[in-house]
Amino acid sequence: MNRRVVIAFGMLLVFGALRMPFERQLEAEHKAAYFHGAKFDLGLREQIGQMAFLAALSGFRSLVADGLYLHAHALWERTEWGRMKLNFDGAVALQPRCILFWDQAAWHMAFNASIAAYEDKNQPREALRIKAQREYWKLGEDYLVRGIANNPDNPTLYDRLGFLYREKFKDHCKSAETYARCAKVPGAPVYAKRFAAYELAQCPGHEREAYEQLRTFYFMGKDEHLPTLLKWLGKLQEKLEIPPEQKIAIPPASNP
Repeated sequence: MNRRVVIAFGMLLVFGALRMPFERQLEAEHKAAYFHGAKFDLGLREQIGQMAFLAALSGFRSLVADGLYLHAHALWERTEWGRMKLNFDGAVALQPRCILFWDQAAWHMAFNASIAAYEDKNQPREALRIKAQREYWKLGEDYLVRGIANNPDNPTLYDRLGFLYREKFKDHCKSAETYARCAKVPGAPVYAKRFAAYELAQCPGHEREAYEQLRTFYFMGKDEHLPTLLKWLGKLQEKLEIPPEQKIAIPPASNP
């Protein structure tokens, strides 16, 4: 290590020491707001490298996290999934309250990397391609679950997790539960409650509960008479054998 690098490290450490009282106060405030904080341990050092680790330790955590995120994007363009994940791991560890980092990490793992794994022409066995694909889905799920733990007051990651359970895992019960949780968070998208009901309609054993929820939406007014809502109302009326006099008239185009 040359003299200039030593001097630069020394300046970073001095700057970090001066910031320590402020950082401790800020950390306490963040913990009160569900901010779990970055763990400055050897694991993080291995993820982000020595110089980035020292920079983060010296008060440049946000700057290092942004750099890791940008590098992860470049690695995505080169389909270097393993190295991309390491960069995202470092970014979310340093800035766990940044919704974008969790969201993008989950998307790249559960959608982009999983599709690439299944279409991998170097792996002739479909069973192994499917296994790799599902492992990437689980990585995406893990990012979203941990992101929600750090940001329970933000509806975005609940929304993304409900979508992941619906589109990839085909787990409608988990999707319904997640959308229902999303709907309870201030600022949730208006469709969250409706999506929870749609998914519940496909969750075995919960058909009656879903039917009552969909009826409630239906009687809120014509603005709620959406094609998907009418479709599931029709399906559940048949499945639950609702008496003809109690049935809601469903237009022919929306009938199951």
